Amino acid sequence: MSDYHIPVMAPESVEGLNIHPDGVYVDATFGGGGHSRLILNKLGSKGRLIAFDRDPDAMRNLPDDNRLFFVNHNYAYIQPFLNYLHITHVDGIMADLGISSHQIDEKGRGFAHRFNGPLDMRMSKGTALTAADILNQYPLEKLRDLFKHLGEIKHAGALAKDILDFRASQPIQTTDDLLQAVKRFDKPPHSGQFRSKLFQALRIEVNGEIEGLRQLLISGTQVLKKGGRFVILSYHSLEDRPVKHFFKTGTFDGVVKTDVFGRFTAPLKPIHSGVLHPSELEIQENNRARSAKLRIAEKIA
Repeated sequence: MSDYHIPVMAPESVEGLNIHPDGVYVDATFGGGGHSRLILNKLGSKGRLIAFDRDPDAMRNLPDDNRLFFVNHNYAYIQPFLNYLHITHVDGIMADLGISSHQIDEKGRGFAHRFNGPLDMRMSKGTALTAADILNQYPLEKLRDLFKHLGEIKHAGALAKDILDFRASQPIQTTDDLLQAVKRFDKPPHSGQFRSKLFQALRIEVNGEIEGLRQLLISGTQVLKKGGRFVILSYHSLEDRPVKHFFKTGTFDGVVKTDVFGRFTAPLKPIHSGVLHPSELEIQENNRARSAKLRIAEKIA
């Protein structure tokens, strides 16, 4: 499990769930099972944990525990799967967003710019669209918007045009092909940051991550019991921003809504006034924790 993925802020995340031994909890991003194991350690014999992960590789990390039910599917569908299991409400939901160390380190998955390999980037092979499909099929305007909004990349239009010019002579199939196509923008000392943003934009588009997160927040809030906890770890502003707004206002634009009597109607209340960050010691031991942000909210209505 440790080779697959080191869980970030694991004690803080599990503590944030405020676990009751006989409760029902959801780990929306099972991965290497690190967070799930800590949750199971706090559950009694009647407790239950429903774990989601769309990557079939995660199944190799499943513990032999009859309190755990694993769903090899996207967490966006949390509500229908809980309905299938005859579970109407849960006591807590946690999600560790983004990408696992295992996915980054697998050369054949195409998630990392430091390896040459096929530009796949699918978290599940059930997804039809690959990163190569996007790069070779999207028109200029769609590529520009993708890089601008999902990668927050400057000169997104010029970047998209260079990709179209490159693919006019040969398809973009591998990591090296892509880096060759965008070499005008891939310059030191900002090369690493640029590549990270480029690959982030493609990965998010391939896997529909922003839409999935929004659906998790909406559906998850609906299935949470009053007093239940929502715990989310995010790693960049595109993930953290909707979580922050939704936890505070119940909307994704951060605009407070009221009912006909002028009363504030947000269903959740943040547990902390701000965001929690990993300790310096954890960052030293696990560099991938450096950008983590932990937010915890409780259902109040």
